[in-house]
Amino acid sequence: MNVIQPSFSALETLITRLHDRTATIGIVGLGYVGQPLALRYAEIGYKVVGFDISQGLVAKLNGGQSPIEHIDDTRIAEALAEGFEATTDFARIAEADGIMLCVPTPLNKYREPDLSFVIDTVEQIAPYLREGQVVALESTTYPGTTKEEIVPRLERGGLTVGKNVFAVYSPEREDPANPEFTTSTIPKVVGGHTPACLKAGKALYEHAIDTLVPVSSTETAEMTKLLENIHRAVNIGLVNEMKIVADRMGIDIFEVIDAAKTKPFGFTAYYPGPGLGGHCIPIDPFYLTWKAREYGLHTRFIELAGEVNRAMPEYVIGKLTSALNTRGKSVKGSRILVLGIAYKKNVDDMRESPSVEIMEAIRALGGALSYADPHVPVFPKMREHHFDLNATPLTAETLTAQDAVIIATDHAAFDYELIRAHAPLIIDARGIYRDPADNIVRA
Repeated sequence: MNVIQPSFSALETLITRLHDRTATIGIVGLGYVGQPLALRYAEIGYKVVGFDISQGLVAKLNGGQSPIEHIDDTRIAEALAEGFEATTDFARIAEADGIMLCVPTPLNKYREPDLSFVIDTVEQIAPYLREGQVVALESTTYPGTTKEEIVPRLERGGLTVGKNVFAVYSPEREDPANPEFTTSTIPKVVGGHTPACLKAGKALYEHAIDTLVPVSSTETAEMTKLLENIHRAVNIGLVNEMKIVADRMGIDIFEVIDAAKTKPFGFTAYYPGPGLGGHCIPIDPFYLTWKAREYGLHTRFIELAGEVNRAMPEYVIGKLTSALNTRGKSVKGSRILVLGIAYKKNVDDMRESPSVEIMEAIRALGGALSYADPHVPVFPKMREHHFDLNATPLTAETLTAQDAVIIATDHAAFDYELIRAHAPLIIDARGIYRDPADNIVRA
């Protein structure tokens, strides 16, 4: 960490306000990460102001409506009763003592880090920063982002990070709709730009989060987040490749995994699927591979896993094409129903969903496309994809009318016995059906 002598009045005042909960918390970005944080801080007695550029989102939240399916409206109402409010007025950043940045960090079309949301957000709040604030970046990014991109922008107005304003990196660890873990119970990694910054960061989070994991620098915290998700991406890539090999050999990969996971040590079960989705696992490895090139390194292992995972939607389409061919049909003109378009089961989150890539491929091949998803009644506006579709009701009649049904996301709400009984052809990309049948093809 950098050795900068803090202004003890600024640091002590901030820590005191955070400890006695007279501090105001500002959450910038009110999506899947920002909303749970805002609700948690309101729940434990802090004044919370949420910031977002979307007028519609702000109006919904202030009206007591949750735009995220797994967050109940009653939680929004309770937060509003505790003083929470959402706004598009970034001048109100001056009111906040603790500021958390929860904005997207996607990839651009060249699969390189796109920090434009982070940088634009910091530029937007910078004119309103004041002495005695702590700014925490929660967005996933490459090691060095806080030091190289955030700190210089915080200091442009004459403040000094580590002295009278404080910079922290603390990666989000949200798992939407997972009932086993909540915002407060998931241990939280915190790294500060200086020792004083770390003290401010710990004070910011320690009342809201049960367990803090302080680390020596923002770079360490940034790398920790990448390791967590690259670990998953690499292992999912491995099991996806194993799936292809097992399928060619006539072996049930799910039976293999079930047998392997009985070993009480040295093995963790990962399951294959139609590709990676969500805001982290498909994206995070490329943040590290991009940054590693600056150091003359080529992360071959990580990139290979990425290639395997990105090829999975194409593998599913290959299975679909082959199965239709054996029935004397082509994809073109065939009625194809995609079951589940969210990136994982039981959520409405569409970010980086492999289902959408499967839909794009079917459309390109001329298939008559429809989808069913109880969590996504209307195909949402997306930056790179557009389908003018509403969800199809899942009935015996709609299933019978299809030439093929693809199980892309295994929502618990689907009636899989109904699907098995009435779909003439099922492309099962999630391992739902373990018993072989004439109308089921594993993908």
